[in-house]
Amino acid sequence: MSSPLTPGIAAGRLPAEEITSNFDDLHAPLDHHEAAVAADRCYFCYDAPCVTACPTEIDIPLFIRQIATGQPEAAAKTIFDQNIFGGMCARVCPTEELCEEACVREMAEGRPVEIGRLQRHATDSLMARQGHPYVRAAETGKRVAVVGAGPAGLSCAHRLAMKGHAVTVYDARERAGGLNEYGIAAYKSTEDFAAREVEWLLGIGGITIETGRALGEDLSLDTLRDEFDAVFLGVGLAAVNALDAEGADKAGVDDAVSFIAELRQTSDLATLPVGRNVVVIGGGMTAIDAAVQSKLLGAENVTLAYRRGRDRMGASKYEQDLASSKGVRIIDRVMPVAVHGNGSAVEIEMEYTEEGPDGLSGTGERLRLPADQVFRAIGQTLVPYEGVELDGRKIAVTGAGRTSVPGVWAGGDCTPGEDLTVVAVAEGRDAAEDIHAALMAK
Repeated sequence: MSSPLTPGIAAGRLPAEEITSNFDDLHAPLDHHEAAVAADRCYFCYDAPCVTACPTEIDIPLFIRQIATGQPEAAAKTIFDQNIFGGMCARVCPTEELCEEACVREMAEGRPVEIGRLQRHATDSLMARQGHPYVRAAETGKRVAVVGAGPAGLSCAHRLAMKGHAVTVYDARERAGGLNEYGIAAYKSTEDFAAREVEWLLGIGGITIETGRALGEDLSLDTLRDEFDAVFLGVGLAAVNALDAEGADKAGVDDAVSFIAELRQTSDLATLPVGRNVVVIGGGMTAIDAAVQSKLLGAENVTLAYRRGRDRMGASKYEQDLASSKGVRIIDRVMPVAVHGNGSAVEIEMEYTEEGPDGLSGTGERLRLPADQVFRAIGQTLVPYEGVELDGRKIAVTGAGRTSVPGVWAGGDCTPGEDLTVVAVAEGRDAAEDIHAALMAK
């Protein structure tokens, strides 16, 4: 039933079985034969460009050779040595812009080796086994606090636990996993994979997770510094940018991050309300995920509006094409100026833009679109923490994540750099190595 405040938003726009089918795994896993055939296409390059393109520097030719010789679990160990979230990264990493774009096969034939799917084949094989592939070193007696149970925080925690340190991870949410749990499109991470991956990671031991604990609320950085030998901040970007348009406070206007989080935590997607006419403002992955999932839930018309040209969008061309294939209309060079409606959104008014010497500006030409639901996906910002120096809008770091506060490291989306899961994993891992070196030097 529709809400009286938002008459255009309703649940059950499609039969439940159709919605379930719409959210099936985007890419089916490779079977053993398919993996062998895919692996056979690799040239096993010396000084392989795909390795250089991988933020976690996985030895890609080695793990593909291990798959080709019938050793998928050994291949997984090669992956996990560098990236403990190799399973999720195989599902969500923009391989088309990283390792696969650098692949020699891509440059020669326009069709790269399917590195992402091969990585998933390997990691799924090992994760299906009983037990954890890593053993902790002897206890060091050192205690480390990790704030944020996302990819950066848990990557850091796992590496520290492996070194023999005792780690306590704090997270503001009810479930661990960060964006892997709350911010990834449901068709990319099916069958509760994010939660299962966290449980598997914790199998190393030495890691305690306390959920519902937020820095700046019931957690103090000074207290953590007093109680622990080191602190790692993997807090992400918790604040969502506001929509600078008249009527942005009307019912039916919400942030895309909350929509995706609610979708990921809903057990029956047929009960999740969605608009008939949905407009998503933004050009990054969050915008694409919100737009595509709105369409899969049964929205009749979904438009993604971006203020610059499509070549400037944060989402890759692959993701843009995916959205188009699902029926999402992408309009570029437009910016919202007003949301119209009597109490709730009915229509959105946008102005065409142009870029000149002074930057982006409106042309004066406008258009209107029906919109009973508007999602803003225009970026997230850091919630500042007293005493921690910033670099622009993020935590300033030097080296492997050292902040301006002695004994405090940081990594992931809360620090400068690309906001990618694979980058966050690498930064958490590298910070853990630096923390370990600092603690043992004492």
